[in-house]
Amino acid sequence: MEMSITKPAAKWFIKELNLEEGDAIRFFARYGGFGGVHKGFSLALEKTEPNNPGVEVTEEGIHFFVEESDIWYFDGKNFHIKYSRKYDEIEYVIN
Repeated sequence: MEMSITKPAAKWFIKELNLEEGDAIRFFARYGGFGGVHKGFSLALEKTEPNNPGVEVTEEGIHFFVEESDIWYFDGKNFHIKYSRKYDEIEYVIN
């Protein structure tokens, strides 16, 4: 599994979540919600320090990661985070 985030997406997170250099964002599976790879689960995020990252990337001084315990959610696919200028929001691409 590979993970990537575009610079515009990282800048969006910095602005929207008031992040500072050195902060970390965890992506994880949560029960409930719509969309996603597995029925009944959706992707969530939180500002927290990594414990046992399975995949990680740093962009614009922010550490983005998925813990090893949440890798199952991506079902062997890659995880890309992009910014949509048209909608001024984040787009998750799992393929």
